[in-house]
Amino acid sequence: MANAQILKEKLSNGGYAERLKYMYADSDGKRYAQRYIDVIDGFIETFGEGDDIRLFSAPGRTEIGGNHTDHQHGCVLAASVNLDVIAAVSRNDSGKIRIKSEGYDMDVIDLSDLSVKKERFNCASELIRGIAAKFTEMGYEITGFDAYTTSNVLKGSGLSSSAAFEVIVGTIINTLFASSEISAVEIAQIGQYAENEYFGKPCGLMDQTASSVGGIVAIDFNDTKNPKVEKIDYDFVKTEYALCIIDSGADHAELTDEYASIPAEMKKAAGVFGCDYLREIDKREFLKKASEVRKTAGDRAFLRAMHFFADNENAQKEVEMLKNDNFDGFLDTVKKSGYSSYMYLQNIYAPRFPDNQAVAAALCIAEDVLNGRGAYRVHGGGFAGTIQAFVPMDMIDEFVSGVENVVGRGNCHILSIRPVGGTEL
Repeated sequence: MANAQILKEKLSNGGYAERLKYMYADSDGKRYAQRYIDVIDGFIETFGEGDDIRLFSAPGRTEIGGNHTDHQHGCVLAASVNLDVIAAVSRNDSGKIRIKSEGYDMDVIDLSDLSVKKERFNCASELIRGIAAKFTEMGYEITGFDAYTTSNVLKGSGLSSSAAFEVIVGTIINTLFASSEISAVEIAQIGQYAENEYFGKPCGLMDQTASSVGGIVAIDFNDTKNPKVEKIDYDFVKTEYALCIIDSGADHAELTDEYASIPAEMKKAAGVFGCDYLREIDKREFLKKASEVRKTAGDRAFLRAMHFFADNENAQKEVEMLKNDNFDGFLDTVKKSGYSSYMYLQNIYAPRFPDNQAVAAALCIAEDVLNGRGAYRVHGGGFAGTIQAFVPMDMIDEFVSGVENVVGRGNCHILSIRPVGGTEL
């Protein structure tokens, strides 16, 4: 019997049920098996039976604390979620990487040419090329593989489908060609390298780290080349809260300047002290020169800097709350983080579009329905996109109904924090 058929039978018969139950933080592990059966079928349809099909997964991520703190070398708290990119993979030793993602054309990378191609910036193929280039630079010989992938990570949700794709490619190469010698953090750094140098996007490292490491992860970016990563051992399931990501329905189009203004203004505020990043400055010293900062960088830059100091501290407080099993204190700090983003970071809506305040409307209805329970905050970059809420399970139906009445049906997504990052099944 072919390896693919053996895998499918094992999945159908519950052979991976316990593993899937753990991976997806779900009491019903069997219901995830069909996705893996489907991805095997997609591989067979695309590449044939394959010699030794293996299955991989890399999750999306959610930012819990530290809104726009990473680019100032600050602290964040993030977590992997139970939405992921999965892949069926087989070595081909052809000197080529061939990846077919469901719904997209096949990407083919000739491993004899791993140079940066600026004319192909923003193409997914170049993420693959960049990851392969870094592994090759590190001394690993990649001889080629075929992969068929599918993803249920929500596009444009702030759950970082791109980071999940980078992590799954890195995890595949690490497993097939590096004897799994590369750590989860290094895989994240390789993904960031590919996105920066080959894809043309100057992203931070939070998304890739949360996806690669898995679970709840505290990251200190004070040394960006060697970030301090701590996996927080906390059983989110026991809280009887759901993690909800609410799509506000707003469009990110025409907001590039708004996003760029945040790091630019924070950098301008730091420049008053001769520094490049706010992490280099003590808050007390910053406040001594508050009037100079306002005069030189502007009031909004001053307020955004104050947000950095507050939310950098909030992210660290959330870690301590979880370590001390103080979930109520954790929820209170999440809300404080959200207030800081709204009042000081000011990334809830774009001032030049005063009639378009979808994120604010989503936050408003979340607060109203929760009525003092749980927590809610802007999720990710802001201005458009999503918010995050921690909702008691005994009111989840009421919450979904109330929120979707404002933001639209199907826009409130109930998720779990999964304990596993990039992995082979």
